[in-house]
Amino acid sequence: MDEIEVKILNIDKEQIICKLVSLGANKIFDCTIEDFFFDFEDGSLTKRGDLLRLRMEGGRVALTFKRFTEKKDVKRMEEYEVALADLLTMRKILENLGMSVFNRMTKHRTSYELEGTHFEFDKYEGDHSYIPEFLEIESKDSQTIYEYARLLNLKLDDIKPWSVKDIADYYSWRKLCQ
Repeated sequence: MDEIEVKILNIDKEQIICKLVSLGANKIFDCTIEDFFFDFEDGSLTKRGDLLRLRMEGGRVALTFKRFTEKKDVKRMEEYEVALADLLTMRKILENLGMSVFNRMTKHRTSYELEGTHFEFDKYEGDHSYIPEFLEIESKDSQTIYEYARLLNLKLDDIKPWSVKDIADYYSWRKLCQ
């Protein structure tokens, strides 16, 4: 399955939510998410641009593999996900295969959905709390994403085809320059 998305920095969350609701969007999720990113000791997944994530999302557990395929106007990835019954057992399986957690991130996510497009407000906690809240728009194609960005009056300069690592690196760098 293809995942097509962008991140939007410098947002006014309340203004965007008001506009989304006026367009007919429904709130579909409001909870904390805990992500564990796995790789082999040699970092081979990361070096290839792949990602393996074990996630606890509310009461839902999932293992997701992602492979970057494009990073121009949007971030496009192949994504394969499977629902699991037990996070700790899956973590032990991955560790016994020679993998370990190289990054752990916790965030609060509030999600809205409108005609198959997802609007996700993410605010990271703990070690990554220096990252300001941002919006992610995920849809079936880049045209739909940019049409909604226009309807929401978002600035093109704030729309990035970035991964969470890109955002963390960007704000880490800015934090050091202050």
